[in-house]
Amino acid sequence: MANLYTKTGDKGSTSLFGGKRVSKNDYKVECYGTIDEAISMLGVAYSQSKNANIKNYLNEIQRKLFIVGAELASDEKGLSMLSYTVNEEDIKELEHIVDECSKLNGRQKSFIIPGKNESSAFIHVARTIIRRAERNIVTLKENGNIRDELLKYVNRLSDTLYALARLEETYCKIDDIKNKVIDKLKKMDNVEKESEENIEFNLENIIKMASYAQKKAKELNVPIVFSAVDSGGNLILLHRMEDSLLGSINISMNKAYTANALKMPTHKLGKLCKSGEALYGIQNTNDNKIVVFGGGYPIYNNEKIVGAIGISGGSVEEDMEIALYSIQMMKIKSN
Repeated sequence: MANLYTKTGDKGSTSLFGGKRVSKNDYKVECYGTIDEAISMLGVAYSQSKNANIKNYLNEIQRKLFIVGAELASDEKGLSMLSYTVNEEDIKELEHIVDECSKLNGRQKSFIIPGKNESSAFIHVARTIIRRAERNIVTLKENGNIRDELLKYVNRLSDTLYALARLEETYCKIDDIKNKVIDKLKKMDNVEKESEENIEFNLENIIKMASYAQKKAKELNVPIVFSAVDSGGNLILLHRMEDSLLGSINISMNKAYTANALKMPTHKLGKLCKSGEALYGIQNTNDNKIVVFGGGYPIYNNEKIVGAIGISGGSVEEDMEIALYSIQMMKIKSN
């Protein structure tokens, strides 16, 4: 294995890709050194983030920055030897990331002060390093041959990191709210347990539950939509009665999603998200999928949540009555 040290730079010079030697205070060295600094800081941010999407974005940006660094570290001969350089497609990819982040973050209404959490703060630091790299590259461009696409990529990258830092803050806020929900549930000694019945939550039984729900809905003369999700929040069954409202489709699915994700009936969540309560505003998280009124219930088997159901179509009281009837009937039939 080759030694990490070569001793060729002991006198303050280094070799560019292509063979040309320059002083270590050469502006080319400053430029690709700053890019290397940004790559390392993005690695710190990557290690702190818990969100898979953010981590994927950061890792891909790191890979592209190695390509940027290689171009900056090349002399004329080295540039002709490079197999790939950043191009317009890479710039469009950054713009796509910004657009996706903007959809989730919403409109910015004020200045962002970094530091709400470690992971987003590290992304902000990486952003400022990229800004410094851009300033250095602009100076280098005035005295050398720098492609427009490279400068444009670095400029767009700082915008991308700003958007990613905001998105990381949003994801961390959602995680904090979920943790508060779990903590709140653990302290609630008087929580009713209407749905904590041992039910084998397979497709066959879920179809039976939908039929029980439909039977009760017909008695109440309320066309409803029945949804069921598994423990991972994935839709298992959507059962829609004739003449049920189109809006009830998403509402029933979101009720099931909420009951499963937050491990509680949705009407109980409504009490916890009022102004002044610990979970105020939770209905505005998770892409607005959180429902805070009745009709969603988690399903238990051996004291573990195995999924959830959601009913929508009638009043809140009617939806809850139909859902509980479906659960109770399954309990009776299972015994």
